[in-house]
Amino acid sequence: MKPMLSLLALTLIACNQPAENVQGGTISTNVERLPMTDKAGWKLETVVTGLQVPWAIAFDHEGRMLITERPGRVRVFEKGELRAAPLLTLPDVAASSESGLLGMCLHPDYKNNRFLYLAYSYRDSRREQFVKVVRYKNDGAKLTQDKVIIDAIPAAPNHAGTRVAFGPDAKLYVTTGDATDWHRAQQLDSINGKTLRLNDDGSIPRDNPFVGRANVREEIWSYGHRNSQGIAWQPGTNAMFQTEHGPSGFEGLGGGACELNLVEKGKNYGWPEIYGARTRAGMVSPLVEYTPASAPGSGMFYSGDKLPLFRGNFFFGALRPGILVRVVLDGAKVVKQERVVADMGRIREVAQGPDGFIYFSTSNRDGRGSRRTGDDRIMRIVPQ
Repeated sequence: MKPMLSLLALTLIACNQPAENVQGGTISTNVERLPMTDKAGWKLETVVTGLQVPWAIAFDHEGRMLITERPGRVRVFEKGELRAAPLLTLPDVAASSESGLLGMCLHPDYKNNRFLYLAYSYRDSRREQFVKVVRYKNDGAKLTQDKVIIDAIPAAPNHAGTRVAFGPDAKLYVTTGDATDWHRAQQLDSINGKTLRLNDDGSIPRDNPFVGRANVREEIWSYGHRNSQGIAWQPGTNAMFQTEHGPSGFEGLGGGACELNLVEKGKNYGWPEIYGARTRAGMVSPLVEYTPASAPGSGMFYSGDKLPLFRGNFFFGALRPGILVRVVLDGAKVVKQERVVADMGRIREVAQGPDGFIYFSTSNRDGRGSRRTGDDRIMRIVPQ
């Protein structure tokens, strides 16, 4: 194992990265010092402008782009234009900082059942904040609520998660934040700081790792997460990768240590007992930790054929310092990392379109960025 890690570190240094600090297999990286990727053969295009904190992007079977905006709107971009009227406006969204209308995904059989899933934060009658995941049906003109999939996930203005995505097993995965109460992530009777795995109707799969255990939430697939905001499965292996925000400086833990994790059934990813490159028996350290903080807001594997340079690579938007990061993997081994896009402000979502292009969104109107003319926007990477 040691010779392989040494070779990996040398490979990364050869790509003009800073010297890597490898502890227990974890690569320590400063994203601002990553080299820029080769720009031969591709360029950037602006697709949509005038959005307000777009958080999630999904494409339907007819090529329409669906977009969530943090204040509670689902927008539709089709035939080169953004519809003026939202497909849905949620009246009960509690939007601020890292909460609001967040994750979105389409059912694997969306073409036939038209089911769309949304995750959003709200306040109850006592003004306490929670997240719920709701299934809607799309009739083309509006979304109608069909079923509440899971509710009452404790939330807060920060660390509210939430990504929702169907895996290769046709199960619904939901990432939850620790809601700024660190120790919930280690508590198996809490659904905070977890990856949840559900059937498409919200019921619990019987092969989940903690089914049948007393005082344990059976929805849990993995635990020990601080605030995962990106989730994607690797083509060929079906391995789940997640991006996760590390501790902030004000928490007294040094700041930074954002993570790229290979997430597996029933495993403990350590927060808050370990984070970044730290290790402890029975806990999983990340593949990569990013210090200073990169604030990863998404995750995607590119599987198209229009941009062959990027095929099989993992991408995530880094809100700080505002770049699109490309990670080249050989299975679970990191081969190299690069910056693909910079100077766009804060970058959150990244998604592959049915046209084989890579789409990403800015988040410059979220209260932490500097708004630019046309923000927020959705861009795409296309062949030159």
